Amino acid sequence: MTIGERIRFFRNFRGMTQKELGLAIGLEEKNADNRISQYEANYRVPRRELLSQIADALDISPDTLSALGAGSHVELMHTLFTLEDNYGLKISKMDGEVCLKVDVRKSKDAARLHEMLCSWQQAAAMLETGEISKEDYDKWRYTFT
Repeated sequence: MTIGERIRFFRNFRGMTQKELGLAIGLEEKNADNRISQYEANYRVPRRELLSQIADALDISPDTLSALGAGSHVELMHTLFTLEDNYGLKISKMDGEVCLKVDVRKSKDAARLHEMLCSWQQAAAMLETGEISKEDYDKWRYTFT
């Protein structure tokens, strides 16, 4: 997903109009919706500072908007290959299922990635058991830093 597509997704997720988002980040009323439309259509790319303001208005982490997008299966595979090179991600089989593991001995970054994945697994397990709602799970994911 492009940054513009992510802005649109989270704006709709929050139930905001383009004008409401534009006003929330301090754009003038007369062109607030037009500017957001331009960002969402990828005609313009918001500067880092403005991207942070958009994220604040949408109550998400700025990293959520600028996250590397996997627009295709091939792009996703190359992202995983990069994670293998940089973070010790390993692919294996367990109980007949393909799984991904992190070699925490690779580096401090690999160990930190492992901790983050463990946090994700815990949140997903809580969602699955009903301990948290889908809304709470999404809030955890979209504000994760």
